[in-house]
Amino acid sequence: MTPAGPGHERRPVVLVLRALGLGDLLTAVPALRALRRTFVGSSDPAAELVLAGPAALAPLLPRTRTVDRLVAVPAAVRTPPGPLPTSADRPWLAVNLHGSGPQSTVALRTLAPARLWSFGTPSGPPWRDDEHEVDRWCRLLTWYGCDVDRDDLYLDSGPADQPRPGPVVVHPGAADIARRWPAARFADVTRGLAERGHAVRLTAGPEERPLATWVAARAGLPREAVISSMDLDELAELVAASPLVVAGDTGVAHLATACRTPSVVIFGPQPPSRWGPPANGHHEVLWSPSPHDGSVSDQPHPALLRISPADVLSAADRLLTREGQAGHPIGS
Repeated sequence: MTPAGPGHERRPVVLVLRALGLGDLLTAVPALRALRRTFVGSSDPAAELVLAGPAALAPLLPRTRTVDRLVAVPAAVRTPPGPLPTSADRPWLAVNLHGSGPQSTVALRTLAPARLWSFGTPSGPPWRDDEHEVDRWCRLLTWYGCDVDRDDLYLDSGPADQPRPGPVVVHPGAADIARRWPAARFADVTRGLAERGHAVRLTAGPEERPLATWVAARAGLPREAVISSMDLDELAELVAASPLVVAGDTGVAHLATACRTPSVVIFGPQPPSRWGPPANGHHEVLWSPSPHDGSVSDQPHPALLRISPADVLSAADRLLTREGQAGHPIGS
């Protein structure tokens, strides 16, 4: 398509708002790639796909093969998006991959785009609370005529059964306490994996290092087993080389999916039908809901507490055995 309206004599801009975290970026990759196929490259070599998102995502963006550049904006996970930068050229198309609106839609409208694609607008599709996060954004773009492949999730084209000589990765943190499986249980799993002969590394964001260090100590591992100083590109390298990731419902779990790394994912407040990995045999999802579970925010969700270290270790054993039977290293 060709740009229309004033301000587009130069390079037409397709601007996407997704001012969220790692998992949110990775679940939007099929939608971002669909936008790129539709508007950039062979469709219009002069066009530019721009992401408005947190600066911390920048190191990983080249691996997604989606956007040309990042416009850094503060993360808006728990608050509405703030004002977006207006110094760039007026977007020919603004795409709301951030949320249902209205705040995110209003933020994009302040840029005066020639076109706006979003839920919650007269021309857009209806929002649904009960669909998978990947499917939600694919449905939005399909509504507007884009050809979207919801399985186009991966950061590389390598096979799922490629050699993985790195350590098992355990990520005990989560942004929300309600999604955080108890640290003592992560320690039991970490110890169990080490006793089985697997090298184990614990990953942590800057604020999660004390948690990961505590888990390592309780599991009998040295402080050097904790890795907390990597950017997202380096974290992707670690995950891609790992035979297994053990994590809660976090961005690291989505990174395992994106890197085709087998994973055990422990779910609590949100069901795996909303945020879970593909059901392709490379992931084990653990979820134990009850109709009596109430909403909690300052303690682990009851569904998490019904999952034991033995449950997680059994799932890990199944996946690691599968890797070993395929003739590949399972850690050293």
